Formats: sequence, structure tokens, C-alpha cells
Amino acid sequence: MTAPRTAARTAVVLLAAGSGTRVGADRNKVLLDLVGLPVLVWSVRTVLAVEGVHRVVLVVRPEDTEAVRDAVAPHLGPHDLWVVDGGAARHDSEWRALQVLAPDIEAGELDVVAIHDAARPLATPALWHAVVDAAVEHGGALPVTRVPALLGRDGRPAPDVVAVQTPQAFRAPDLLAAHRQAQAEGFVGTDTAACLERYTDLAVVGVPSDTANLKVTWPEDLALAAELVAAGRGG
Repeated sequence: MTAPRTAARTAVVLLAAGSGTRVGADRNKVLLDLVGLPVLVWSVRTVLAVEGVHRVVLVVRPEDTEAVRDAVAPHLGPHDLWVVDGGAARHDSEWRALQVLAPDIEAGELDVVAIHDAARPLATPALWHAVVDAAVEHGGALPVTRVPALLGRDGRPAPDVVAVQTPQAFRAPDLLAAHRQAQAEGFVGTDTAACLERYTDLAVVGVPSDTANLKVTWPEDLALAAELVAAGRGG
């Protein structure tokens, strides 16, 4: 008989401090409409349905705070969601969110912290569970997809290349400790995994994903996301 799955106590950090410049909008792209809901709300609704999620921190630009609160409030139900001002870079935004979560991490109330680009509205609950479970087992996990084969300068196929996505999940105490060391030394990582790799010995493993877990960056991405929702992808 298979033992029941025990969900790791998880905090989710949703990064939504970007802009709408490349997508051709005059506002934060996570506030753009995707089949009747703001892009951000698709991520929020999925996260709140993931087993084991105890905390949700939303990182936004200060000028977007009111609009974001208004967008997500109708979808929270009994859940709480903390809104934090974003920093100048992704690393700074993550650090600000971790400072909010630090008391719960230090008290042993959180096992995993997962970090996700809110502009990826179609990450599935199955993918969330997969990366969290892998983080519990190995220390860190991130979704990957295979990139179509490339040719090297010699005309031969290049080694396999993968594209990295979010959500990315990490053991909470180790992630907090790594960010604290980075803050003390003034290190700014290009992504979360870079910080972990510099300051810990944790293994960060890849979890299979797919291209439907797209990031809304360009106008065509929003249109494609709408087609995927119409085809049954999304919450």
C-alpha cells in the first residue's frame, strides 16, 4: 500500500515587479487581461490551490500596489497574501520577500520556498508539486525544457541545451542563509540558483516542463497564452 503524500510546508514568492514595455503596454504586464482575468490572477489562483502552500508573498512595484491588490482581492477567499515592494533587480526583490518570511523559516514553520515569475500564468499544479517535492529531496529544483537542436560552428549538432523556467523551489533555511551571505558580501545573482550555487552545496535538479509554461514578454505571448487557455491549459 502506498503511503499518502505529505505536502511540504511551502511559501511562494510571486515576482511581479516588472513592466509592460516589451509587451507594448502602458502598465505592468501582469495586470493585462488574459481571457477575462489579469495575468497575475492566473498564477495566484493556481498557487492557492497547491497543497502545502502556507504563505504567499507578492512582490510588486510600489506604483502598482493598489492596482495589484484590487486585482487579486476577489480571488483570495480565506487566504492571506502579503504584498512587498520590489527592488532594483530580481535578486533584491527576492531578498525583500525572504526578509518577510524569515521569522517563519527560523521558527521551522516552512520547509520550502518557491519563487515564480507571475508573468508565467500557466504553470500547472502538477509542475508546482513536482518542483517542491524535488526540492525537499535534493535541496533545489527548477523546471527545464529542451531547446531545439542547434548546430555548432563546425556544423555538428551542439550539446543538448535546456531552457530554465519557474517556479523554482529550494529548502527554506538554506535559501535564507545563502541570501544573507550574499547580502553581507554584496553579491547579486542573476537568478535564485546562482545564489544557492555560490553559497551552498545543495544539488539543484531539473524537473521536466513544457513550452506551454510560457512567460508573457511580447505581444504574441499573450495571444498564445489565450489560445492555450482556450485549449484547456490553465486554472
